[in-house]
Amino acid sequence: MTDPQDQHLSTSDSSGYEKRDVNVNKVVFIGVMSIIIVVVAIFFVVDYFSVAREEVFQDMVLNPKSVPLRELRAREEEELNSYKVLDSTRNEYRIPIARAMELMADEAYREQTTSPARR
Repeated sequence: MTDPQDQHLSTSDSSGYEKRDVNVNKVVFIGVMSIIIVVVAIFFVVDYFSVAREEVFQDMVLNPKSVPLRELRAREEEELNSYKVLDSTRNEYRIPIARAMELMADEAYREQTTSPARR
């Protein structure tokens, strides 16, 4: 019993090598497609590692905040956004910065509208 491939070889010329040329178009197409696939894969891998590196940098370097810094920021927020009596005898009060800006803008608007000569 012989294999059909062996029979094909035995019926063809038994010189020991292939007598036909390869299909050059097919080989070039497969080669070009392989190169394109490898280049696209490299692009995606480089992009993936770039994003991963940025995430690690963000998590390790930019996100952690020290306890004193968090405490300082909390105190700053408290001072900027709260009401407090500083000195009741001199009528000094601390008001939130947003409200202070509104009052200053209203005062400037009133001064501008009441004195027409300033234009």
